[in-house]
Amino acid sequence: MKTTRNTSRLRAVPIVLGLALLAALAPVALASTGTTSLTGAGATFPYPLYSKWFDTYHQMTGIEVNYQSIGSGGGIQQLKNGTVDFGASDAPLTDAKLKEMPRKVLHFPTVAGAVVLAYNLPSVKQPLQLTSGIVAGIYMGKITTWNDKQIAAVNPGVALPAAPILPVHRSDGSGTSYIFTTYLSAVNGPWKEMVGANTSVSWPAGIGGKGNEGISGLVRQTQGAIGYVELAYAKQNRLPVAHLQNRSGQFVEPTLASTTAAAEGAAMLLGKDVRTPIVNSAAPTAYPICGLTYILIYQDQKDPGKAHALAGLLRWAMEQGQDVAGTLDYARLPAAVIKVNDGTLGKITIGGKPLLANR
Repeated sequence: MKTTRNTSRLRAVPIVLGLALLAALAPVALASTGTTSLTGAGATFPYPLYSKWFDTYHQMTGIEVNYQSIGSGGGIQQLKNGTVDFGASDAPLTDAKLKEMPRKVLHFPTVAGAVVLAYNLPSVKQPLQLTSGIVAGIYMGKITTWNDKQIAAVNPGVALPAAPILPVHRSDGSGTSYIFTTYLSAVNGPWKEMVGANTSVSWPAGIGGKGNEGISGLVRQTQGAIGYVELAYAKQNRLPVAHLQNRSGQFVEPTLASTTAAAEGAAMLLGKDVRTPIVNSAAPTAYPICGLTYILIYQDQKDPGKAHALAGLLRWAMEQGQDVAGTLDYARLPAAVIKVNDGTLGKITIGGKPLLANR
């Protein structure tokens, strides 16, 4: 695999397809593509997983997948410009955005992951507990020191430093920002009204870093900093992460299990529309800031070889790729979402004709 690395390791993405369609597609990628290579760009959120996936797939099939971890906004733009075979985004395209694309776009959710709040407070030896109100207050510039009474109230017995808080946010168009701001909009009325949810927003406070890598680096280097990143980046940089109070009132650690609980809690809604946010889940054990990440492709493909290669890659990701996700702290997709992906894969066409008719 040839992968443009903006960080070191990252995550894994899983999915499973209907047996009939899998059987039909099984020989396609291996027999039809030859030395076909694929190019993709976008989200940094799943990069650890995609890095592992694409390397493994190359070893198995000889198909190279060249992926640039440039952020969700960049991935969507490159897909729109036709410079990549697939885009990757943690922010699904809205109906309005879909209409702006030159051709119909298909969404393939790959895995679920947690967006965590990593911080740099060397004197604090136990995990911080934060509420949604505190998180919103920090990023709105209203809570400015670590020993603020609101933080102290939910961290009894913890010696909090009287140090300034430096909130770090993404400077680029980011699906991770979309998940984070969607969460804040869901739990905090003033945030929803004043800032809202998007891949890019007008941040009331803090400094920006490019990519999950940039935020991780800034937090690691700056005492008193706090920033939102995908869980793998926090682990990679050995940064402590906050336990957040969820909708049920529990303070929850971001883990594979609590991410899975969030995804499964939204399974019914996701079965109807895979673009449904999964933040602020009502599941008692769910971590509250979780999201799906997506691979985006055009429904009607122009190059038969690349079309078969894409279908084969997606099919593999929905089978063996799913098994890798947990090792990188990504959560498997609920069965309801896998079923939707199965049907979506069958919608891929070549020159307007179903993919399976062009074998």
